[in-house]
Amino acid sequence: MQLTENDFTKIKNRLQFLYNDSSDALATRLQSLIASYGEIQNSPASKFYYSHEDVYVITYGDSLTNTKGEQFPLETLHNFMKTHFKGLINHVHILPFFPYSSDDGFSVIDYRKVREDLGKWDHVTSMSEDFKMMADLVINHVSSESDYFKDFLVGEGLGKDFFHMVDPNENVRMVTRPRSSPLISPVATNRGIYYLWTTFSPDQVDVNFSNPDVLFEFIDILLFYLSKGIRVIRLDAVAFLWKKKGTSCIHLEETHEVVKLIRDVVEAIAPETVIITETNVPHKENISYFGDGDEAHMVYNFSLPPLLYHAIITQNASYLTEWSKSLNTPPEGCTYFNFAASHDGIGVRPLEGLVPPEEFEKVLMAAQRRGGHISYKENGDGTKSPYELNITYFDAFKDIKTGDRQKQIKKFLCSQALMMSFRGVPAIYIHSLFGTENDHEGVSQKGTVRSINRKRWDIDELTARLEDPDCYNHDVFNAWKKLLKIRTSEPAFDPQGGKNVLDTPSEIFAMWRSSPDEKHQLIIVANVAAREVEYEIPYKWNSATELITGEKVKPGTATIGPREVMWIKLES
Repeated sequence: MQLTENDFTKIKNRLQFLYNDSSDALATRLQSLIASYGEIQNSPASKFYYSHEDVYVITYGDSLTNTKGEQFPLETLHNFMKTHFKGLINHVHILPFFPYSSDDGFSVIDYRKVREDLGKWDHVTSMSEDFKMMADLVINHVSSESDYFKDFLVGEGLGKDFFHMVDPNENVRMVTRPRSSPLISPVATNRGIYYLWTTFSPDQVDVNFSNPDVLFEFIDILLFYLSKGIRVIRLDAVAFLWKKKGTSCIHLEETHEVVKLIRDVVEAIAPETVIITETNVPHKENISYFGDGDEAHMVYNFSLPPLLYHAIITQNASYLTEWSKSLNTPPEGCTYFNFAASHDGIGVRPLEGLVPPEEFEKVLMAAQRRGGHISYKENGDGTKSPYELNITYFDAFKDIKTGDRQKQIKKFLCSQALMMSFRGVPAIYIHSLFGTENDHEGVSQKGTVRSINRKRWDIDELTARLEDPDCYNHDVFNAWKKLLKIRTSEPAFDPQGGKNVLDTPSEIFAMWRSSPDEKHQLIIVANVAAREVEYEIPYKWNSATELITGEKVKPGTATIGPREVMWIKLES
């Protein structure tokens, strides 16, 4: 496939900005790389459009396993999703499924192979026939066991100049850190000791994008993924990509330019492809990756998970309401990736500036009292700050006074129904579908607190629990199916539609949603308190139905039960 003249010029200008090279050589090289893949586009060329029908599930390749060895985990996952969620969930994000050395997949050894214990590329491409697939481009760093790093150690081969060599005495206090491990790690090579940049861990060695060979290698990997049927690309830890002395080394202008370049490439060759950036940072920094509608198609709505948790745990939705009112409409063609739970836990940095310190502390204490852990980041002054709560989102709502499972389920489902109510595309971590509990055994076995939220279910055990009407997993699972059926049938949830967050008492969160043409309208009302609350809904209608219960709703004052969410459909 050849780039059009307009695409060639656009990409050439980006490369010139990044590498201060005004020649056509780099753009021509990129065009040749694209041409080497032939026609990647397998469907009629059209830009993506998300609707109310779009929902993601986030999962590891082995979150579901067949311990009898009758199937590869990727086959088990595909069959499970097809059996239970075809028509309810249409996107599957499989977290890194490549050979890796640490961080449960995010220290990639080989970007072009599927882990042998998970399955084969055929299993991924087969799944792409039933679901639109998302895969991670772990773009900031590679494994210390990768061929790139082995090349560096011997000083020859593709990877010999792929890494940041740093003076160990260099002042790096300004650098933003997401971890408490050393930023600079010593490495013994056949040429002596070198000090390399390791933002996340000594095993995850940062690559040097100021070398254009690095950029071209990752674009090659991107094109390879597209050729395998992947149509949603998640740029992992992309905020840290470019390094520059004397800066924080996060969100640099060059980093944004690389994202724009990747967007240009996919729009030129597979325009239905979606780029999503993973930037677990305060909200204003996070949404900068929309650019002017020319960077990411989607950004994670990172402030939503901790704000939902805070609202329900403290029975106070006022901070969630105020933040929601300030949530700007994304540029045309862009939207939010809304989620509550993820494989990492609940990031708390996005709470910065949204809740006062005493409210922040309530969130930390609530998670710890329910068996969770707190992960910390290193600050420039040598201190540490909370970065993440490591706990399953289900157990984050455990009723610690009574152990009442039904109360826990009600609080949890309140958070999930609210998450799905926000403008954007909802994404559900697979363990939320079942109400998976904290995996303390996994933490003990692996020695990492994030393992608390990464249980591997045996499919036979899970199926038995989901089919048992006396098991709480059955209740959670079927509640999800009901909510998803309603949500994916209602055009007022369209990501491009309207929204208006309403003034409410502190126990209530309320919002108006509509389809883009306003022919379909909803009033969402949620009570985050443990008691019944009355709320005067500031809308008039002739007829309305609450979609979850199917009951008719009269205008005026509504009585909302404890931790109840109402999706009120206004009818003409």
